[in-house]
Amino acid sequence: MLHATGTLCSIDVGERSSVTESIDEELEAFVGGRGVATKLAHDRIPFDADPYGPENRFYLSAGPLQQSQMSFTGRMNCTALSPLTDGVASANAGGYLSRNFVDTGHSAVELVGESDELLAVHVTDEGVEFEAVPELEEATVTEVTAAMNDRHGLEAENLATIGPAGENGVRFACVMTYDSRAFGRGGLGAVMGAKNVKCISFQGDSAPDLEMPADAEEIHSTVHREAATSDDMMRRQGTSSSVEFVNDNFSFPTRYFSEQSFEDIDQIHGDAIEEKKYTKASCSVCAFACKLPTKDEERGVETEGPELETVYSLGSNCGVGDIVDLMKSNELCDQYGMDTISAGVTVAAYLAANDEFGNAELVHDLLEKIAFREDEGDQLAEGVARIHDDLGVENFTVKGMEFAAHDGRALHGQGLSYAVANRGGDHMYSTTLGDEYGGEIDPQGTAGKAGLVIENENRNAFRDCGIICQFGVGRAVEGERFELLFDADYDDLLEVGSRVVELERHFRNQRGYDAAEDRLPYDLPDLESSIEEYYELRGWNDDGTVPTDALESEATAD
Repeated sequence: MLHATGTLCSIDVGERSSVTESIDEELEAFVGGRGVATKLAHDRIPFDADPYGPENRFYLSAGPLQQSQMSFTGRMNCTALSPLTDGVASANAGGYLSRNFVDTGHSAVELVGESDELLAVHVTDEGVEFEAVPELEEATVTEVTAAMNDRHGLEAENLATIGPAGENGVRFACVMTYDSRAFGRGGLGAVMGAKNVKCISFQGDSAPDLEMPADAEEIHSTVHREAATSDDMMRRQGTSSSVEFVNDNFSFPTRYFSEQSFEDIDQIHGDAIEEKKYTKASCSVCAFACKLPTKDEERGVETEGPELETVYSLGSNCGVGDIVDLMKSNELCDQYGMDTISAGVTVAAYLAANDEFGNAELVHDLLEKIAFREDEGDQLAEGVARIHDDLGVENFTVKGMEFAAHDGRALHGQGLSYAVANRGGDHMYSTTLGDEYGGEIDPQGTAGKAGLVIENENRNAFRDCGIICQFGVGRAVEGERFELLFDADYDDLLEVGSRVVELERHFRNQRGYDAAEDRLPYDLPDLESSIEEYYELRGWNDDGTVPTDALESEATAD
Protein backbone atom coordinates (compact mmCIF):
# COMPACT_ATOMS: atom_id res chain seq x y z
CA MET A 1 0.00 0.00 0.00
CA LEU A 2 1.30 3.46 -0.89
CA HIS A 3 2.27 5.45 2.20
CA ALA A 4 4.29 8.52 3.11
CA THR A 5 8.01 7.93 3.73
CA GLY A 6 9.33 10.94 5.65
CA THR A 7 10.47 11.21 9.24
CA LEU A 8 8.95 12.64 12.41
CA CYS A 9 10.46 15.87 13.67
CA SER A 10 9.71 16.11 17.39
CA ILE A 11 10.19 19.67 18.69
CA ASP A 12 10.33 20.47 22.41
CA VAL A 13 9.50 24.16 22.55
CA GLY A 14 10.26 24.35 26.28
CA GLU A 15 13.76 22.93 25.91
CA ARG A 16 14.34 24.59 22.49
CA SER A 17 15.44 21.25 21.08
CA SER A 18 14.40 18.87 18.34
CA VAL A 19 15.00 15.27 17.34
CA THR A 20 14.28 13.43 14.09
CA GLU A 21 12.80 9.95 14.42
CA SER A 22 11.83 7.16 12.07
CA ILE A 23 8.10 6.39 12.04
CA ASP A 24 8.21 3.78 9.29
CA GLU A 25 5.97 1.33 11.18
CA GLU A 26 3.29 3.96 11.76
CA LEU A 27 3.43 5.08 8.13
CA GLU A 28 3.13 1.54 6.83
CA ALA A 29 0.09 0.89 9.03
CA PHE A 30 -1.64 4.28 8.75
CA VAL A 31 -0.38 5.74 5.40
CA GLY A 32 0.10 9.35 6.58
CA GLY A 33 -1.91 12.45 7.47
CA ARG A 34 -4.67 11.98 10.02
CA GLY A 35 -3.93 8.28 10.50
CA VAL A 36 -0.29 8.65 11.47
CA ALA A 37 -0.96 11.71 13.63
CA THR A 38 -3.82 9.93 15.42
CA LYS A 39 -1.63 6.89 16.09
CA LEU A 40 1.16 9.09 17.47
CA ALA A 41 -1.27 11.15 19.56
CA HIS A 42 -2.96 8.03 20.95
CA ASP A 43 0.36 6.50 21.97
CA ARG A 44 2.17 9.65 23.17
CA ILE A 45 -0.42 11.93 24.82
CA PRO A 46 -1.29 10.78 28.36
CA PHE A 47 -4.93 9.76 28.61
CA ASP A 48 -5.39 12.20 31.51
CA ALA A 49 -3.66 15.12 29.80
CA ASP A 50 -4.95 18.69 30.05
CA PRO A 51 -5.61 20.01 26.51
CA TYR A 52 -3.95 23.28 27.54
CA GLY A 53 -1.07 21.56 29.38
CA PRO A 54 2.51 20.88 28.27
CA GLU A 55 1.77 17.15 28.13
CA ASN A 56 -0.58 17.65 25.17
CA ARG A 57 1.08 17.23 21.78
CA PHE A 58 0.36 19.09 18.55
CA TYR A 59 0.87 17.44 15.16
CA LEU A 60 1.08 18.59 11.56
CA SER A 61 1.31 15.80 9.02
CA ALA A 62 1.15 15.09 5.29
CA GLY A 63 0.23 12.04 3.26
CA PRO A 64 1.88 10.42 0.24
CA LEU A 65 -0.18 12.39 -2.30
CA GLN A 66 1.38 15.65 -1.15
CA GLN A 67 4.39 14.44 -3.15
CA SER A 68 2.30 14.18 -6.31
CA GLN A 69 1.12 16.80 -8.80
CA MET A 70 -2.50 15.64 -8.75
CA SER A 71 -5.38 18.07 -8.29
CA PHE A 72 -7.23 17.88 -4.96
CA THR A 73 -4.05 17.12 -2.96
CA GLY A 74 -3.00 20.58 -1.72
CA ARG A 75 -3.95 19.78 1.87
CA MET A 76 -2.44 18.95 5.26
CA ASN A 77 -3.60 17.47 8.55
CA CYS A 78 -3.46 18.87 12.09
CA THR A 79 -4.12 16.76 15.23
CA ALA A 80 -4.10 17.28 19.01
CA LEU A 81 -6.12 16.70 22.15
CA SER A 82 -8.96 19.16 21.60
CA PRO A 83 -9.90 21.82 24.17
CA LEU A 84 -13.40 21.83 22.64
CA THR A 85 -14.28 18.12 22.46
CA ASP A 86 -11.81 16.74 25.05
CA GLY A 87 -10.71 13.98 22.68
CA VAL A 88 -8.10 13.52 19.98
CA ALA A 89 -9.34 15.59 17.04
CA SER A 90 -8.02 16.26 13.56
CA ALA A 91 -8.65 19.00 11.01
CA ASN A 92 -7.19 19.59 7.58
CA ALA A 93 -6.65 22.70 5.52
CA GLY A 94 -5.89 23.57 1.93
CA GLY A 95 -3.63 26.25 0.57
CA TYR A 96 0.04 25.90 -0.33
CA LEU A 97 1.69 24.72 2.89
CA SER A 98 1.74 20.97 2.24
CA ARG A 99 4.45 20.86 -0.40
CA ASN A 100 6.69 23.24 1.54
CA PHE A 101 6.13 20.94 4.49
CA VAL A 102 7.20 17.72 2.72
CA ASP A 103 10.21 19.55 1.27
CA THR A 104 11.65 19.55 4.81
CA GLY A 105 11.92 15.75 4.53
CA HIS A 106 9.35 15.09 7.24
CA SER A 107 5.96 13.38 7.11
CA ALA A 108 4.99 14.65 10.56
CA VAL A 109 6.06 17.39 12.95
CA GLU A 110 5.24 17.26 16.65
CA LEU A 111 5.27 20.12 19.18
CA VAL A 112 5.75 19.09 22.80
CA GLY A 113 6.20 21.01 26.03
CA GLU A 114 5.49 24.68 26.60
CA SER A 115 7.62 27.73 25.86
CA ASP A 116 8.19 30.46 28.45
CA GLU A 117 8.02 33.12 25.74
CA LEU A 118 6.18 33.59 22.45
CA LEU A 119 7.99 31.79 19.63
CA ALA A 120 8.18 31.43 15.90
CA VAL A 121 9.49 27.95 15.07
CA HIS A 122 11.31 27.56 11.76
CA VAL A 123 11.57 24.03 10.33
CA THR A 124 13.85 23.40 7.35
CA ASP A 125 15.61 20.40 5.85
CA GLU A 126 18.69 21.51 7.78
CA GLY A 127 17.12 21.65 11.23
CA VAL A 128 14.90 23.69 13.55
CA GLU A 129 15.40 27.26 14.75
CA PHE A 130 13.54 29.10 17.51
CA GLU A 131 12.83 32.82 17.32
CA ALA A 132 11.43 34.80 20.24
CA VAL A 133 8.66 37.08 18.96
CA PRO A 134 7.17 38.92 21.99
CA GLU A 135 6.35 41.88 19.76
CA LEU A 136 3.86 39.68 17.86
CA GLU A 137 1.71 39.08 20.93
CA GLU A 138 -1.97 39.23 19.85
CA ALA A 139 -0.97 40.10 16.27
CA THR A 140 -3.45 39.14 13.57
CA VAL A 141 -2.67 36.39 11.09
CA THR A 142 -1.72 38.74 8.25
CA GLU A 143 0.42 40.84 10.61
CA VAL A 144 2.41 37.71 11.43
CA THR A 145 2.82 36.93 7.73
CA ALA A 146 4.08 40.44 7.07
CA ALA A 147 6.59 40.20 9.91
CA MET A 148 7.92 36.81 8.77
CA ASN A 149 8.21 38.08 5.21
CA ASP A 150 10.15 41.18 6.27
CA ARG A 151 12.54 39.23 8.48
CA HIS A 152 13.02 35.97 6.62
CA GLY A 153 11.41 36.26 3.19
CA LEU A 154 8.77 33.73 4.25
CA GLU A 155 5.43 33.84 2.49
CA ALA A 156 1.93 32.94 3.71
CA GLU A 157 2.35 29.58 1.97
CA ASN A 158 5.24 28.71 4.32
CA LEU A 159 3.35 29.39 7.53
CA ALA A 160 0.97 27.83 10.02
CA THR A 161 -0.14 30.67 12.28
CA ILE A 162 -2.47 31.47 15.15
CA GLY A 163 -4.19 34.77 15.78
CA PRO A 164 -5.15 36.35 19.12
CA ALA A 165 -7.84 33.69 19.67
CA GLY A 166 -5.24 30.92 19.83
CA GLU A 167 -3.05 32.86 22.25
CA ASN A 168 -6.04 33.57 24.47
CA GLY A 169 -7.18 29.96 24.62
CA VAL A 170 -10.48 30.36 22.79
CA ARG A 171 -11.78 26.79 22.68
CA PHE A 172 -12.61 27.03 18.98
CA ALA A 173 -9.46 28.86 17.89
CA CYS A 174 -8.02 27.47 14.66
CA VAL A 175 -4.65 27.35 12.95
CA MET A 176 -4.41 29.41 9.77
CA THR A 177 -2.26 28.92 6.70
CA TYR A 178 -2.00 30.99 3.54
CA ASP A 179 -3.73 33.69 5.68
CA SER A 180 -7.26 32.50 4.85
CA ARG A 181 -7.19 28.68 4.93
CA ALA A 182 -8.08 27.15 8.30
CA PHE A 183 -7.39 23.98 10.21
CA GLY A 184 -10.79 24.88 11.49
CA ARG A 185 -12.56 22.59 13.90
CA GLY A 186 -11.75 21.44 17.42
CA GLY A 187 -9.82 24.38 18.86
CA LEU A 188 -6.40 23.18 17.72
CA GLY A 189 -5.19 26.78 17.52
CA ALA A 190 -5.64 27.03 21.29
CA VAL A 191 -3.28 24.05 21.72
CA MET A 192 -0.62 25.81 19.67
CA GLY A 193 -1.29 28.94 21.71
CA ALA A 194 -0.93 27.06 24.99
CA LYS A 195 2.53 26.02 23.83
CA ASN A 196 3.26 29.72 23.25
CA VAL A 197 3.98 29.22 19.55
CA LYS A 198 2.73 31.99 17.29
CA CYS A 199 3.73 30.43 13.99
CA ILE A 200 5.61 27.52 12.44
CA SER A 201 7.35 27.89 9.09
CA PHE A 202 8.42 25.19 6.64
CA GLN A 203 10.86 25.32 3.75
CA GLY A 204 13.44 23.08 2.16
CA ASP A 205 14.37 21.05 -0.89
CA SER A 206 14.50 17.53 0.51
CA ALA A 207 11.20 15.81 -0.14
CA PRO A 208 11.64 12.12 0.76
CA ASP A 209 11.82 9.52 -1.97
CA LEU A 210 8.47 8.01 -2.86
CA GLU A 211 7.76 5.43 -5.53
CA MET A 212 4.24 5.84 -6.89
CA PRO A 213 2.28 2.81 -8.16
CA ALA A 214 2.62 2.02 -11.88
CA ASP A 215 -0.78 3.41 -12.87
CA ALA A 216 -0.64 6.47 -10.61
CA GLU A 217 0.87 8.92 -13.11
CA GLU A 218 -1.93 8.30 -15.60
CA ILE A 219 -4.55 8.79 -12.89
CA HIS A 220 -2.84 12.01 -11.75
CA SER A 221 -3.04 13.38 -15.30
CA THR A 222 -6.64 12.28 -15.78
CA VAL A 223 -7.80 13.78 -12.48
CA HIS A 224 -5.97 17.02 -13.20
CA ARG A 225 -7.55 17.26 -16.66
CA GLU A 226 -11.03 16.54 -15.32
CA ALA A 227 -10.59 19.18 -12.62
CA ALA A 228 -9.49 21.76 -15.18
CA THR A 229 -12.38 21.11 -17.58
CA SER A 230 -15.20 20.50 -15.11
CA ASP A 231 -18.31 22.69 -15.39
CA ASP A 232 -19.22 22.03 -11.74
CA MET A 233 -20.87 25.08 -10.17
CA MET A 234 -18.47 24.75 -7.24
CA ARG A 235 -15.67 26.04 -9.45
CA ARG A 236 -17.47 29.39 -9.51
CA GLN A 237 -19.14 29.50 -6.11
CA GLY A 238 -17.38 27.01 -3.86
CA THR A 239 -19.64 25.29 -1.36
CA SER A 240 -21.90 28.35 -1.35
CA SER A 241 -23.32 26.97 -4.61
CA SER A 242 -25.47 24.62 -2.49
CA VAL A 243 -26.88 27.21 -0.09
CA GLU A 244 -30.15 27.89 -1.94
CA PHE A 245 -30.75 24.17 -2.62
CA VAL A 246 -30.31 23.22 1.03
CA ASN A 247 -32.39 26.15 2.29
CA ASP A 248 -35.30 25.48 -0.10
CA ASN A 249 -35.37 21.68 -0.04
CA PHE A 250 -34.05 20.49 3.30
CA SER A 251 -33.08 22.65 6.24
CA PHE A 252 -30.82 25.65 6.78
CA PRO A 253 -30.67 26.42 10.53
CA THR A 254 -31.86 29.95 11.21
CA ARG A 255 -31.91 32.17 14.32
CA TYR A 256 -30.14 29.67 16.56
CA PHE A 257 -31.93 26.61 15.24
CA SER A 258 -35.39 28.03 15.99
CA GLU A 259 -36.28 27.98 12.27
CA GLN A 260 -35.13 25.82 9.38
CA SER A 261 -35.06 28.21 6.43
CA PHE A 262 -34.00 31.84 6.00
CA GLU A 263 -36.18 34.37 4.23
CA ASP A 264 -33.21 36.48 3.07
CA ILE A 265 -31.24 33.59 1.62
CA ASP A 266 -31.15 35.22 -1.84
CA GLN A 267 -29.03 38.01 -0.34
CA ILE A 268 -26.28 35.65 0.87
CA HIS A 269 -26.37 32.56 -1.34
CA GLY A 270 -23.94 31.51 -4.07
CA ASP A 271 -25.03 34.05 -6.68
CA ALA A 272 -24.64 36.90 -4.19
CA ILE A 273 -21.17 35.70 -3.26
CA GLU A 274 -20.14 35.21 -6.88
CA GLU A 275 -21.05 38.84 -7.55
CA LYS A 276 -18.38 39.82 -5.01
CA LYS A 277 -15.77 37.41 -6.37
CA TYR A 278 -13.01 39.30 -8.18
CA THR A 279 -10.57 36.57 -9.25
CA LYS A 280 -9.98 32.83 -9.21
CA ALA A 281 -8.05 31.05 -6.47
CA SER A 282 -6.98 27.51 -5.74
CA CYS A 283 -4.86 25.26 -3.56
CA SER A 284 -1.44 23.88 -4.46
CA VAL A 285 -1.37 22.24 -7.95
CA CYS A 286 -5.20 22.00 -8.02
CA ALA A 287 -6.93 22.91 -11.29
CA PHE A 288 -10.42 22.84 -9.75
CA ALA A 289 -9.90 26.39 -8.40
CA CYS A 290 -12.99 26.54 -6.18
CA LYS A 291 -11.84 29.26 -3.76
CA LEU A 292 -13.67 32.57 -3.39
CA PRO A 293 -11.61 35.79 -3.16
CA THR A 294 -14.29 38.44 -2.60
CA LYS A 295 -14.33 42.16 -1.90
CA ASP A 296 -16.63 45.13 -1.60
CA GLU A 297 -14.77 48.32 -2.46
CA GLU A 298 -17.52 50.64 -1.21
CA ARG A 299 -17.31 49.31 2.35
CA GLY A 300 -13.64 48.33 2.20
CA VAL A 301 -14.12 44.63 2.93
CA GLU A 302 -11.92 41.96 1.35
CA THR A 303 -11.81 38.27 2.30
CA GLU A 304 -11.90 34.74 0.93
CA GLY A 305 -15.41 33.34 1.06
CA PRO A 306 -17.79 32.96 2.76
CA GLU A 307 -18.36 29.27 2.12
CA LEU A 308 -21.65 27.49 2.89
CA GLU A 309 -20.85 26.77 6.53
CA THR A 310 -20.09 30.44 7.21
CA VAL A 311 -23.21 31.55 5.34
CA TYR A 312 -25.15 29.43 7.83
CA SER A 313 -23.26 30.04 11.07
CA LEU A 314 -22.71 33.80 10.79
CA GLY A 315 -25.55 34.45 8.34
CA SER A 316 -28.88 32.66 8.71
CA ASN A 317 -28.24 31.35 12.22
CA CYS A 318 -27.49 34.91 13.37
CA GLY A 319 -30.33 36.36 11.31
CA VAL A 320 -27.88 38.40 9.19
CA GLY A 321 -28.93 38.75 5.56
CA ASP A 322 -26.38 41.24 4.19
CA ILE A 323 -23.55 39.68 2.16
CA VAL A 324 -20.99 42.37 3.01
CA ASP A 325 -21.74 42.06 6.74
CA LEU A 326 -21.20 38.33 6.35
CA MET A 327 -17.93 38.86 4.47
CA LYS A 328 -16.78 41.11 7.32
CA SER A 329 -17.57 38.39 9.90
CA ASN A 330 -15.65 35.88 7.79
CA GLU A 331 -12.63 38.15 7.60
CA LEU A 332 -12.62 38.81 11.36
CA CYS A 333 -12.57 35.07 12.04
CA ASP A 334 -9.68 34.57 9.61
CA GLN A 335 -7.66 37.45 11.05
CA TYR A 336 -8.23 36.45 14.68
CA GLY A 337 -7.92 32.73 13.95
CA MET A 338 -11.34 31.27 14.83
CA ASP A 339 -13.48 28.48 13.39
CA THR A 340 -16.36 30.27 11.66
CA ILE A 341 -18.81 27.45 12.48
CA SER A 342 -18.28 27.31 16.24
CA ALA A 343 -17.79 31.07 16.47
CA GLY A 344 -21.01 31.75 14.56
CA VAL A 345 -23.12 29.24 16.50
CA THR A 346 -21.80 30.62 19.80
CA VAL A 347 -22.58 34.18 18.75
CA ALA A 348 -26.03 33.04 17.58
CA ALA A 349 -26.65 31.57 21.05
CA TYR A 350 -25.84 34.96 22.57
CA LEU A 351 -28.13 36.73 20.10
CA ALA A 352 -30.93 34.30 20.99
CA ALA A 353 -30.46 34.97 24.70
CA ASN A 354 -30.56 38.74 24.15
CA ASP A 355 -33.14 39.01 21.33
CA GLU A 356 -30.57 40.58 18.98
CA PHE A 357 -30.89 38.51 15.80
CA GLY A 358 -29.89 40.49 12.70
CA ASN A 359 -27.59 42.88 14.56
CA ALA A 360 -24.49 42.57 12.37
CA GLU A 361 -22.62 45.31 14.22
CA LEU A 362 -23.05 43.37 17.46
CA VAL A 363 -21.87 40.17 15.72
CA HIS A 364 -18.65 41.89 14.66
CA ASP A 365 -18.16 43.34 18.14
CA LEU A 366 -18.67 39.94 19.78
CA LEU A 367 -16.20 38.21 17.44
CA GLU A 368 -13.51 40.69 18.47
CA LYS A 369 -14.35 40.35 22.16
CA ILE A 370 -14.22 36.54 21.91
CA ALA A 371 -10.78 36.60 20.27
CA PHE A 372 -9.37 38.78 23.05
CA ARG A 373 -11.57 37.28 25.82
CA GLU A 374 -12.89 40.71 26.73
CA ASP A 375 -16.14 41.33 28.66
CA GLU A 376 -18.87 38.87 27.54
CA GLY A 377 -16.40 37.51 24.98
CA ASP A 378 -14.57 35.72 27.79
CA GLN A 379 -17.68 33.64 28.49
CA LEU A 380 -18.45 33.04 24.80
CA ALA A 381 -14.88 31.87 24.15
CA GLU A 382 -15.78 28.70 26.07
CA GLY A 383 -18.27 27.56 23.39
CA VAL A 384 -21.96 26.66 23.61
CA ALA A 385 -21.66 23.38 25.52
CA ARG A 386 -20.08 25.09 28.52
CA ILE A 387 -22.25 28.23 28.65
CA HIS A 388 -25.70 27.34 27.31
CA ASP A 389 -27.21 27.09 30.81
CA ASP A 390 -25.91 30.56 31.69
CA LEU A 391 -27.37 31.94 28.47
CA GLY A 392 -30.64 30.07 28.90
CA VAL A 393 -30.52 28.45 25.46
CA GLU A 394 -30.55 24.85 24.25
CA ASN A 395 -27.22 23.07 23.84
CA PHE A 396 -26.87 22.57 20.08
CA THR A 397 -23.63 20.61 20.22
CA VAL A 398 -22.46 17.01 20.31
CA LYS A 399 -19.36 16.17 22.36
CA GLY A 400 -18.83 19.89 22.82
CA MET A 401 -18.65 20.69 19.10
CA GLU A 402 -21.17 23.09 17.61
CA PHE A 403 -23.29 21.75 14.75
CA ALA A 404 -22.53 22.31 11.10
CA ALA A 405 -25.23 23.54 8.71
CA HIS A 406 -26.60 20.18 7.58
CA ASP A 407 -29.43 19.78 10.04
CA GLY A 408 -29.91 16.31 11.47
CA ARG A 409 -33.57 17.12 12.11
CA ALA A 410 -34.07 16.99 8.34
CA LEU A 411 -31.26 14.61 7.35
CA HIS A 412 -31.68 11.78 9.83
CA GLY A 413 -28.69 9.75 8.66
CA GLN A 414 -26.54 12.82 9.14
CA GLY A 415 -28.10 13.20 12.58
CA LEU A 416 -27.05 9.63 13.40
CA SER A 417 -23.55 10.38 12.18
CA TYR A 418 -23.35 13.46 14.44
CA ALA A 419 -24.42 11.36 17.43
CA VAL A 420 -21.75 8.69 17.04
CA ALA A 421 -18.89 10.73 15.53
CA ASN A 422 -15.81 11.04 17.70
CA ARG A 423 -15.67 14.73 16.69
CA GLY A 424 -19.34 15.33 17.48
CA GLY A 425 -21.22 17.92 15.41
CA ASP A 426 -18.80 17.92 12.47
CA HIS A 427 -20.34 17.31 9.03
CA MET A 428 -17.04 16.15 7.48
CA TYR A 429 -16.60 13.13 9.75
CA SER A 430 -19.06 10.91 7.89
CA THR A 431 -20.66 13.14 5.19
CA THR A 432 -23.77 10.96 5.14
CA LEU A 433 -25.47 14.20 4.16
CA GLY A 434 -24.23 13.67 0.59
CA ASP A 435 -26.16 10.41 0.24
CA GLU A 436 -29.31 12.08 1.56
CA TYR A 437 -29.04 15.26 -0.49
CA GLY A 438 -28.34 13.23 -3.61
CA GLY A 439 -31.35 10.98 -3.15
CA GLU A 440 -29.35 7.76 -2.79
CA ILE A 441 -31.21 7.18 0.48
CA ASP A 442 -34.36 8.61 2.04
CA PRO A 443 -33.40 11.46 4.42
CA GLN A 444 -36.10 10.36 6.85
CA GLY A 445 -35.35 7.76 9.51
CA THR A 446 -32.14 6.33 10.95
CA ALA A 447 -33.01 2.62 10.68
CA GLY A 448 -30.64 0.68 8.45
CA LYS A 449 -28.19 3.58 8.06
CA ALA A 450 -25.55 2.56 10.61
CA GLY A 451 -23.58 0.58 8.03
CA LEU A 452 -23.49 3.53 5.63
CA VAL A 453 -22.35 5.87 8.41
CA ILE A 454 -19.49 3.46 9.21
CA GLU A 455 -18.42 3.09 5.58
CA ASN A 456 -18.39 6.87 5.15
CA GLU A 457 -16.44 7.36 8.39
CA ASN A 458 -13.84 4.81 7.29
CA ARG A 459 -13.57 6.24 3.77
CA ASN A 460 -13.22 9.79 5.06
CA ALA A 461 -10.64 8.77 7.64
CA PHE A 462 -8.59 7.16 4.88
CA ARG A 463 -9.17 10.20 2.64
CA ASP A 464 -7.53 12.25 5.41
CA CYS A 465 -4.58 9.84 5.53
CA GLY A 466 -3.90 10.20 1.78
CA ILE A 467 -4.57 13.22 1.82
CA ILE A 468 -7.30 13.98 -0.75
CA CYS A 469 -9.68 16.95 -0.69
CA GLN A 470 -13.31 16.02 -0.06
CA PHE A 471 -14.26 17.84 -3.26
CA GLY A 472 -12.15 15.37 -5.24
CA VAL A 473 -13.68 12.34 -3.51
CA GLY A 474 -16.83 11.46 -5.44
CA ARG A 475 -15.96 13.76 -8.33
CA ALA A 476 -12.65 12.41 -9.56
CA VAL A 477 -11.20 9.95 -7.05
CA GLU A 478 -13.30 6.96 -6.02
CA GLY A 479 -13.53 3.18 -6.27
CA GLU A 480 -10.99 1.77 -8.70
CA ARG A 481 -8.97 4.97 -8.79
CA PHE A 482 -8.55 4.80 -5.02
CA GLU A 483 -7.23 1.26 -5.39
CA LEU A 484 -4.80 2.14 -8.19
CA LEU A 485 -3.54 5.29 -6.48
CA PHE A 486 -2.74 3.50 -3.24
CA ASP A 487 -1.94 0.06 -4.70
CA ALA A 488 -4.41 -1.75 -2.42
CA ASP A 489 -7.89 -3.23 -2.39
CA TYR A 490 -10.62 -0.77 -1.44
CA ASP A 491 -11.58 -2.86 1.59
CA ASP A 492 -8.01 -2.65 2.85
CA LEU A 493 -8.13 1.14 2.55
CA LEU A 494 -11.38 1.21 4.52
CA GLU A 495 -9.74 -0.97 7.17
CA VAL A 496 -7.02 1.66 7.63
CA GLY A 497 -9.76 4.26 8.14
CA SER A 498 -11.53 1.98 10.60
CA ARG A 499 -8.40 1.70 12.74
CA VAL A 500 -8.12 5.50 12.83
CA VAL A 501 -11.71 5.86 14.04
CA GLU A 502 -11.16 3.14 16.62
CA LEU A 503 -8.05 4.82 18.04
CA GLU A 504 -9.94 8.11 18.39
CA ARG A 505 -12.77 6.31 20.19
CA HIS A 506 -10.42 4.38 22.46
CA PHE A 507 -8.69 7.60 23.53
CA ARG A 508 -12.08 9.07 24.47
CA ASN A 509 -12.96 5.90 26.35
CA GLN A 510 -9.77 6.20 28.40
CA ARG A 511 -10.82 9.74 29.35
CA GLY A 512 -14.07 8.37 30.76
CA TYR A 513 -16.46 8.77 27.83
CA ASP A 514 -18.84 6.08 26.62
CA ALA A 515 -22.28 5.68 25.01
CA ALA A 516 -23.77 8.34 27.27
CA GLU A 517 -22.26 11.06 25.07
CA ASP A 518 -23.54 9.62 21.78
CA ARG A 519 -26.65 11.77 21.98
CA LEU A 520 -28.46 14.56 20.13
CA PRO A 521 -30.40 17.57 21.49
CA TYR A 522 -33.46 16.38 19.52
CA ASP A 523 -35.29 13.11 18.89
CA LEU A 524 -34.98 11.03 15.72
CA PRO A 525 -36.84 7.84 14.76
CA ASP A 526 -35.06 4.65 15.86
CA LEU A 527 -32.00 6.56 17.00
CA GLU A 528 -31.26 4.37 20.02
CA SER A 529 -31.48 1.12 18.08
CA SER A 530 -29.43 2.60 15.23
CA ILE A 531 -26.67 3.60 17.66
CA GLU A 532 -26.72 0.08 19.08
CA GLU A 533 -26.43 -1.31 15.55
CA TYR A 534 -23.49 1.03 14.92
CA TYR A 535 -21.65 -0.39 17.95
CA GLU A 536 -22.43 -3.95 16.90
CA LEU A 537 -21.20 -3.45 13.34
CA ARG A 538 -18.04 -1.79 14.65
CA GLY A 539 -17.45 -4.72 17.01
CA TRP A 540 -17.54 -2.42 20.04
CA ASN A 541 -19.04 -3.03 23.45
CA ASP A 542 -22.68 -2.21 24.19
CA ASP A 543 -21.58 0.86 26.16
CA GLY A 544 -19.82 2.36 23.12
CA THR A 545 -16.32 1.43 24.24
CA VAL A 546 -13.62 -0.29 22.20
CA PRO A 547 -12.74 -3.79 23.44
CA THR A 548 -9.15 -3.91 24.65
CA ASP A 549 -8.46 -7.07 22.68
CA ALA A 550 -9.44 -5.28 19.45
CA LEU A 551 -6.57 -2.81 19.82
CA GLU A 552 -4.21 -5.55 20.93
CA SER A 553 -4.99 -7.63 17.83
CA GLU A 554 -4.44 -4.61 15.59
CA ALA A 555 -1.10 -3.90 17.27
CA THR A 556 -0.06 -7.49 16.65
CA ALA A 557 -1.16 -7.27 13.00
CA ASP A 558 0.74 -4.02 12.52
